[in-house]
Amino acid sequence: MAEAQNIPVGSTTAGQIAVAAESTVATRMSAPPSFDVADFPVPHGREEEWRFTPLERLRGLHDGTATASGGVKVAVQAPEGVTVESVGRDDARLGRAGMPVDRVAAQAYSAFELASVVTVPKETVLAEPIRIAVHGDGGVAYGHQIIELGAFAEAVVVIDHTGDAVVAANVDYLLGDGAKLTVVSVQDWDDKAVHVGQHNALVGRDASFKSVVVTFGGDLVRLHPRVTYAGPGGEVEMFGLYFTDTGQHQEHRLFVDHDAPHCKSNVVYKGALQGEAAHAVWIGDVLIEARAEGTDTYEMNRNLVLTDGARVDSVPNLEIETGEIVGAGHASATGRFDDEQLFYLMARGIPEHEARRLVVRGFFAELVQQIGVKDIEERLLAKIEEELEASVA
Repeated sequence: MAEAQNIPVGSTTAGQIAVAAESTVATRMSAPPSFDVADFPVPHGREEEWRFTPLERLRGLHDGTATASGGVKVAVQAPEGVTVESVGRDDARLGRAGMPVDRVAAQAYSAFELASVVTVPKETVLAEPIRIAVHGDGGVAYGHQIIELGAFAEAVVVIDHTGDAVVAANVDYLLGDGAKLTVVSVQDWDDKAVHVGQHNALVGRDASFKSVVVTFGGDLVRLHPRVTYAGPGGEVEMFGLYFTDTGQHQEHRLFVDHDAPHCKSNVVYKGALQGEAAHAVWIGDVLIEARAEGTDTYEMNRNLVLTDGARVDSVPNLEIETGEIVGAGHASATGRFDDEQLFYLMARGIPEHEARRLVVRGFFAELVQQIGVKDIEERLLAKIEEELEASVA
């Protein structure tokens, strides 16, 4: 029997649920998915998919005025046996994982010159991660990356974004049957950078996909991870960690389309906010289609507000078109420090400022441990410490 729950906490948290809905999540967009930018109207900010985004800070990515000028370098470090290539628009793998669903994604698809493709052959199990460094040196850039795993291949991919740039890019993940892919996408941009990206994952039969999205830097970061299943038995885990500072806008919009039977998905995103006009947005959409019997899914978003002046918008959505599922639910909460935790620590002689730091570290610890790459985990823990020095020291 289908079960769904919504646990809103805080005035900026909302949830929606629809059972046997006549429309899908995609129909809430202002236009159907398309590779052609002309098929999308220029957003004005009242559309559902744009209502939280400060359009004036997109630097022209949304209205066609941002002309590509380079300034972004991509370097790939891959273990032996992995193929790295640049391909043109005639490559058959382009678009297989999903079509652009908004104007910026379509603009990125229409404007890139060469797509970077990283391929792990079937039955190849990598002992070391594939590392992709995306560094901005200023200017505007459009890009497209494809990560493809053959049947029963296993790999970890780290995509690291640094520097200063205005970037719109699409990233496709293609998982063959039985493949296992973990992707860690780190947004550690400089303060003035703008990054808008759509991530499309096509998960094969009995394949496993884990996504870990970490967002710290940039003036505006808006990411749209999307998942579909190419066959039954697929398992998806989507984790996210974000620390939104003074004046930053960080937006994560997720969509999991359960379009095949007996698949699983688990979504957990956590964020901390501090400073005036810090704004985090989390949208979690899960659709269970009529043919997706045996689905097991859950999504959760938690936000910790460290100072006055910060704002969180958290909207979980769940649509169910069949009652023959294992389980489905969602939860969202926004709040401040747990006073009971602080009291417990302070009663044992820990100073208040250090107790607050321990609470925030504990809040993020579960997600940091999901990364599985030691140097990245250590770097992120150091970054959290740096943020905490400014907020609770």
